[in-house]
Amino acid sequence: MSTPSSDPVQLQATLFDFAIAELVRQHRESFQPIWSVDSWVKLLIWLSLNCGCRGDEDGMKCFAEALGPSLTTRLRRLFFERELEDLDLQLMADPAEPQVLVLPMGPGAPLDLSRVAAVIERMQLEEQVVLDQDRWQHLDGVVAIPRRESAP
Repeated sequence: MSTPSSDPVQLQATLFDFAIAELVRQHRESFQPIWSVDSWVKLLIWLSLNCGCRGDEDGMKCFAEALGPSLTTRLRRLFFERELEDLDLQLMADPAEPQVLVLPMGPGAPLDLSRVAAVIERMQLEEQVVLDQDRWQHLDGVVAIPRRESAP
C-alpha cells in the first residue's frame, strides 16, 4: 500500500489544490471593483475562458457545472479572504455575507479594535462597512462588522 506522499492520485490532487489556490491569490486583485460580486464574476469568466470554455451563457454554465459547488465555495472563500501577517489577523469579506469578519490568525491572540480598524482601512473597506465600532460584535474571538445597507 502506498503512502499519501507517493500515491499519484493524491499527489495530483494536492498539486491541483495548491495551484488553484495560488492562481486565485495572485490574480484576485486584478478584478475590479475589489470586494464585489462583479470582481468574483470577472474571475470566473477569466478562468473559464482560459480553460477553453466559450464566453457565451452555455459555456459559462458548463464551466460552473464542471467546478461543482465544493470547489466553487472554496475558490470564493480564497478570493474574498486575506491574511495580514503583520497584524496577525485574517479578514473574510465576501459581499454575499451581511458581515465582514476579522479573526486572529494565532490561537489565543486578543483582538483589539484598533488592529481591526487598521485592517478595514488597509483593505479599503470603509465604504462598505459600518465604521461605528459600537455596532461591531465580538463573537468568540471574532469581530463581526456589519455591512452598510448601500454597500455594493
